[in-house]
Amino acid sequence: MARTLYSLCGTDADRPFSPHCWKIVMALRHKGLDFEERPLPFTAIPTIEGGVSKTVPVLRDGQELISDSFRIALYLEEAYPDQPSLFGGEGGKALTRLVEGYSQRLVHPVVTRIALFDIYSILAPEDQAYFRESRERLLGKTLEEIRASRDEAIALLPERLMPMRHMLGFQPFIGGETPLFADYILFGALQWLRLTSGSLHLPADDLVAQWFERCLDLYEGAARAIA
Repeated sequence: MARTLYSLCGTDADRPFSPHCWKIVMALRHKGLDFEERPLPFTAIPTIEGGVSKTVPVLRDGQELISDSFRIALYLEEAYPDQPSLFGGEGGKALTRLVEGYSQRLVHPVVTRIALFDIYSILAPEDQAYFRESRERLLGKTLEEIRASRDEAIALLPERLMPMRHMLGFQPFIGGETPLFADYILFGALQWLRLTSGSLHLPADDLVAQWFERCLDLYEGAARAIA
C-alpha cells in the first residue's frame, strides 16, 4: 500500500521542520508503518492532492487522504489496531487533547518568538514573502520586532516547560515507561525549535532536555539524523 506524508521544508528538503508533521513522522514509526515523506515549501502546500488542505501534515494511505495531525493519529489508531497503540485507550485520547492544548497554547508561542526569524532565513524568496505577510498579520508585529524579544523568550521557555518537568520526575515519558502520541506532540514542538534555531535552549541536565534526547534515540535515531 502506497503511504505518503506531505510535510514542510524550507530551501533544504532534507530538513523538514513542521512541529505538526513531526508528530506524524513519529506516530508512523511508532506504528511500524513504512512511508515516503514529501517535504514542500509553504507556497506549494495548496497544490497537495488537488488542494485538499491549506496546511500540513497530509497523509495519503492508499485510498485514504487525511489532514490535521490529531485526525491522522486517530485514523492510524483505528486503521492499524494490531500495531502499538498511540493513545493507550479512550482515556488516553482525552488526556492527549490536554497535552495538545498545553503544547499549542503555552509552548508554541514561545518557540515562535525564538525561532521565527530563523525560519524566515531558511525559506526561498517567494516563501519569505508569504511567511512575512502571514505571520506579521497574525502576530501584529514585524519579524524584526519579534526577533528583538528572542532572549526574553529563551528565558521564558523553561518556565513554560515546568509541568512537563514535574511529570518527568516520576516517569521517562508522558506515556509512562514508553512513549505515546502525547510525547510526540511536545517532541514535535521542540524538534521544530532544534531544527530551525539550532538549539533546544535548555541545559543538558534539564529533565525535559533528557526526555528529548530519549525521543531522538527512538526508532534507531531517525529524528536525530535530521541535523
